[in-house]
Amino acid sequence: MQPIDEQHIAEPGLVVLDITGGDEDTVRAVMTALEERWATSGIVPMRRDPGEPGVRARIYADVLRPGREAP
Repeated sequence: MQPIDEQHIAEPGLVVLDITGGDEDTVRAVMTALEERWATSGIVPMRRDPGEPGVRARIYADVLRPGREAP
């Protein structure tokens, strides 16, 4: 993963989430659940690192803004 630059999360409520799961379906389910709760960068491409177990993804979220399922 690329380093997180302090400027990316300079505003209150912005977070960077690195997700690691055993398989793509699990990571996709987590991203979907987060997207329903908060405004996020959505379902992003996943990657596998050679020699490392699991699948990884990085998403950005604004925890002060509701997600797509909010009224």
